[in-house]
Amino acid sequence: MDFEKQNDTFTTPIQSANGFLFIIAQYILRVFVIAFTLAGAIITATAYESVTVFGIVMDAKYTYSAAFRYKVVADSVVCGVSVLSVVILIALNRPKSNPKNYFYLFLNDLGSLLLLLSGCSSALAIGYVAQFGEQKMGWIMICDRVSQYCHKTTAAIVSTFIAVICLLFLTILSAYKLKSARI
Repeated sequence: MDFEKQNDTFTTPIQSANGFLFIIAQYILRVFVIAFTLAGAIITATAYESVTVFGIVMDAKYTYSAAFRYKVVADSVVCGVSVLSVVILIALNRPKSNPKNYFYLFLNDLGSLLLLLSGCSSALAIGYVAQFGEQKMGWIMICDRVSQYCHKTTAAIVSTFIAVICLLFLTILSAYKLKSARI
């Protein structure tokens, strides 16, 4: 059997295949995070609808809600950081790289996960009030009047939640890589 010397330990071809699958999974999940956060930011930022109710023009756009603005910023920041994490991942997969550096990738994934989850959750809370209202507070639902806007923001929130799930898997993969690295 062909054995390779790597980081002062011997790895079998099966372990090398697992490492290859790990790297491919990392790249695919990071590309998904980039795509879904970019889609979430663009859909939210371009969602707009204007309707007339009893002679009063009512506009619905993301800049009117702090939660939606925060979601767009969170999506954009995580998208940018994920692009940088792809570059970091390329550097970490070089033959002479130190496996201890995966800790920084783990922190990056965890921070991105928390930021994106908070942005998406805040937008979801406002979306829920827009969809169903809050009778005890006297807040009326508006999605019956601006349904196109609500459908677009729902699609953006779903897109961002898919990115959250991908980041959760990336965080788990990074933690697993740290655990399995012989330091």
